Amino acid sequence: MAATEQAGKRLGLLLAAAMFVLVVDTSLMNVSIAYVVRDLDTTVSGVQAAIALEALVSAAFILIGGKVGDLIGRKRAYALGLIGYAIGAVAMTLAQDLVAIIIFWALVGGTGASLLLPAMQSLIHGNFEGEEQRRVYALVGAAASIAAAIGPLLGGFITTFLSWRVAFGMEAAIIAIVLSGLGLVRDVPFTGVRAIDTVGAALSVVGMGGIVLGILVWQEGGEAVGALILLGVAAMGALAWWLRRRKRAGRPALIDPDLFRSPAFRIGVSQQLLQQVALGGAMIALPIYLQMVLEYNALQAGLSLAPLSLSMFGVALLAGRKAGDRRPASIVRIGFLLVTVGFALLIPFIPRVDGGWYLVLPLAIAGSGLGLLVSQLNNFTLGPIAEERISEAAGVNSAAGSFGLSFGLACAGAIMLATLSVAFTKKAEASAVLPPAQQQRVADVLDEDAEVMSNAQLEELLADEPPPIRAEIVAINTDTRPRALQIALLVPLLAALAGFVNSFRMMRLPVTPPSKAAEGAALG
Repeated sequence: MAATEQAGKRLGLLLAAAMFVLVVDTSLMNVSIAYVVRDLDTTVSGVQAAIALEALVSAAFILIGGKVGDLIGRKRAYALGLIGYAIGAVAMTLAQDLVAIIIFWALVGGTGASLLLPAMQSLIHGNFEGEEQRRVYALVGAAASIAAAIGPLLGGFITTFLSWRVAFGMEAAIIAIVLSGLGLVRDVPFTGVRAIDTVGAALSVVGMGGIVLGILVWQEGGEAVGALILLGVAAMGALAWWLRRRKRAGRPALIDPDLFRSPAFRIGVSQQLLQQVALGGAMIALPIYLQMVLEYNALQAGLSLAPLSLSMFGVALLAGRKAGDRRPASIVRIGFLLVTVGFALLIPFIPRVDGGWYLVLPLAIAGSGLGLLVSQLNNFTLGPIAEERISEAAGVNSAAGSFGLSFGLACAGAIMLATLSVAFTKKAEASAVLPPAQQQRVADVLDEDAEVMSNAQLEELLADEPPPIRAEIVAINTDTRPRALQIALLVPLLAALAGFVNSFRMMRLPVTPPSKAAEGAALG
């Protein structure tokens, strides 16, 4: 009995370690952007696209990943997910170019995450019972929260004093330890219908993928942007039609469209998406500002972002314990209001400050709002769902959140680069120092590849130019970057404002008590 209890505790710790790595991974990448760009001789937009693509792959395949786990076994899906994530971490350790990061970290690692999260949910439910099950859910949830809180600090410290490659190597080592405990995992057999809705799966991938890839293609100056986005929107509409048709025919569907009959579930999923759009937009624009404009190292960037992550962690814990009889909808409304106020205060600060200390108050306000949202949204969304359908509903909720994150990352980055291109070109054309030929060259280069650069990087590129020309281009760069980043921050601001408006719809719904099953499903 003691041995079984000890094995259960060890398995709980290993599951928590796996969740920690999943959540901390993107934080490591965000605070290491400048170092990855320098070491691989690539671009900020390329690295940002890889970050958005990793979140997109996770979102696009998470519903399919749950079904794959049903078919091949949850334990096997869990192992494959861990291996996929390990491949991504090892690739980051050894990568010599951006292509390797996109293929192995974004695509393979993102696919691993889409297998891992649904499998972990089922394995916790099947390997633990009663109070022990609730303890493991709490442990894994705490690991995710701690990773979100300390990720920027941890990644900044390791990157500054060792290397970003070491940070990802440590991720791979943790995953290897988790895999060593695979023998402790008891598989959970699937007894439901084994048919696969291949059309629904394809439409979900094309829908989410088309929208985000269209934005990334626009960012990189590619063509057929409108066609890709239109394809994505059309596929999402076709998916809704297809799911209803499958339901009427009594055939298995990718997800049960009846889930969306619940107003609380519909609104909750949309709020989850908006929360993650706001977080994704902030977590790409702010690290770029800190590293490319203020020229902070990774540790300084991590410390500057700490008010956002630590306040989110602290307020989420406090609100989860002290919410009492307060309506979740009212807490969510206050959360979105605080996020809106935080980003609204942040935007005018950007061009006027020369240090991260000036950002502490706006970031703490926004982080506190995000903490309130984290503490309430999952239970609000999943509370009215019957226990036997919680796993499926949680998968939809996770997919919406991951899609929102990838959309926020892609949209903020693309808008930032488009603004930079337009503003730089206009200032170059209006310059009395740059000759017409130089003005045209600047316009052509930006049209082909707009890029956020620090002044130090730009001066290196302009080393062969005459000093007046070099000084003028650096001055234009200094003026245009803050404006581009200000406009990029409109993405999280508008998402938060939309969430605040949407919260009034939440207030009109009856209160649904959160279920234990809903609390357990809120992983990641």
